[in-house]
Amino acid sequence: MNNKIVMKVMNVSNEVLLSAADKEIVGMNLRQGNLHLEVKEDFYGTSRVSKTLFLEAMNICTIANLVGNYTVRVAIEAKFVDADNVIEIQGVKHCQYARLIRP
Repeated sequence: MNNKIVMKVMNVSNEVLLSAADKEIVGMNLRQGNLHLEVKEDFYGTSRVSKTLFLEAMNICTIANLVGNYTVRVAIEAKFVDADNVIEIQGVKHCQYARLIRP
């Protein structure tokens, strides 16, 4: 099983927040110009998951914070994220995702 992604799912107000990252970058402190991103274990989690489980979580979340070249690529390939909306910090891809839900 290929568990390259760590993730954490939280309920915040009426939102389902998913934080996911490539396992090997957890703990890194990324800086480039004015951009700064700490890939903290307490935010991104420690649960190593398969690509399938990650995509299942993407299907239920309303907000996602994704970092890591593999994690972001999986989200792009599954059509959750448009590649034009991805930034790079020190060569590491990062994006945020929000699902609009109509009442």
